[in-house]
Amino acid sequence: MASLRPVQGSADEVLALLRAWDAAPDGSGDAGPLVVETSGSTGEPKRVVLSRSAMRASADATHRRLGGPGQWLLTLPPTYVAGLQVLFRSVRAGTEPVAADADGLEAAAGLLTGSRRYVSVVPTQLRRCLEGTGSTEALLGFDAVLVGGASLDPRLRQEAVAAGVTVVTTYGMSETCGGCVYDGSPLDDVDVATGTDGRVRLRGPVLFDGYEGRPDLTAEVLHDGWFLTADLGRLDPDGRLRVLGRADDVVVSGGVNVPATAVARRVREHPAVQAAEVVGVEDDTWGSAVVAVVVGDVDRQELRDWVAAELARSWAPQRVVRVDALPLLPNGKVDRLGVQQLARDA
Repeated sequence: MASLRPVQGSADEVLALLRAWDAAPDGSGDAGPLVVETSGSTGEPKRVVLSRSAMRASADATHRRLGGPGQWLLTLPPTYVAGLQVLFRSVRAGTEPVAADADGLEAAAGLLTGSRRYVSVVPTQLRRCLEGTGSTEALLGFDAVLVGGASLDPRLRQEAVAAGVTVVTTYGMSETCGGCVYDGSPLDDVDVATGTDGRVRLRGPVLFDGYEGRPDLTAEVLHDGWFLTADLGRLDPDGRLRVLGRADDVVVSGGVNVPATAVARRVREHPAVQAAEVVGVEDDTWGSAVVAVVVGDVDRQELRDWVAAELARSWAPQRVVRVDALPLLPNGKVDRLGVQQLARDA
């Protein structure tokens, strides 16, 4: 049954509910918050409570940043926040979204009629589009291609930009109504800071109300109007946010703290690697072994030398697991728990 508490249903069903929700009189029960479930890509899924004012602030600020309202192509599940926002931005813009089906992005893009056109994808989808000539051509017809949900490999971005694609990287999560920092700069009325612990903090009208039924978890992350994320970052001299990885994504191996995100970023730079993730796996010798799960033809010693050429030798993966593809969640994100299981099984 279609619903906004939690969000569930087909794209058409959710769109109809969002239209009624946005039009409901202030103060009525129909204008109450919606509830969206997190993907659980790094742990236990949670139910995030998002007010109408927060969703409006996010959608309207996005259109201002991108140059004005437009027509959106939906390529993501409508029940997760990224796909949900594509639909709600369409409601706020007064445009009719087009949903990509089994025929893919290229065919769906041909149905767009708006003067301004937008699409939101995850890095895996962008890579697949660039591998197909027709899909790459379709991307050129968008005023902005938002890429979020996971770290965007600089090489992939460069490839897309070189092809003429207008790439906009987004950073955010369900708790911020989706992306709230575009190309390192926060949207209107959103503030970004980093604490002494390096963790990214966000503040502004796009923040969630809390986790449904979990006041304990809510109290852990909401402090004095700031949302304490699980990500590490730094602010460049020009104020742009650079996300370095997750705070809990450190592998303690042989007494050395190894930042898995930094190692994975270096592994992905290897010319023979198409995709990679780095995780820690319990090990009798090291306590936790650093394991690189890679798509590509590269052996362990070659990859260790590659990592050590730029980073500390002690950070180099002790094991390399080669796979045909990284496991993905329904929303296109890499399934980190699935990667962890692959590393353990190997």
